[in-house]
Amino acid sequence: MEPSINWSAIAADIIVIVHFAFVLFVLFGGVLLLWWKKIAWIHLPCVVWGIVVEFTGWICPLTPYENTLRAQAGLEMYDGDFVMRYIMPILYPEDLTRTVQIVLGLVVLFVNSALYYYVFRIKKPHRADK
Repeated sequence: MEPSINWSAIAADIIVIVHFAFVLFVLFGGVLLLWWKKIAWIHLPCVVWGIVVEFTGWICPLTPYENTLRAQAGLEMYDGDFVMRYIMPILYPEDLTRTVQIVLGLVVLFVNSALYYYVFRIKKPHRADK
């Protein structure tokens, strides 16, 4: 008898990967402005959302979906595969406090403010930017 595919576990892992990619895009996506200024139309709303979530302590809407899928799959948090072992602790550290969340929000705000200021105020435009 072949083992069945646990689609709920796969879907939960996909949500974690998307969530992780979103976090990386919020923090480092401003670097893409150096080559493509129009990415700001996508990046800036993501940055605002990331800052709001960190400052307010809200839970990302992806988290409840992921937890539901993990429960359906019969999985526990922080057990198992690569995603659970290496990506989950980055997204959901055990010592995450309100102070740490606010500091993370400030890091996102300052890093991206500096990048946007550089790209739109200091950097000389290339022909492709015009």
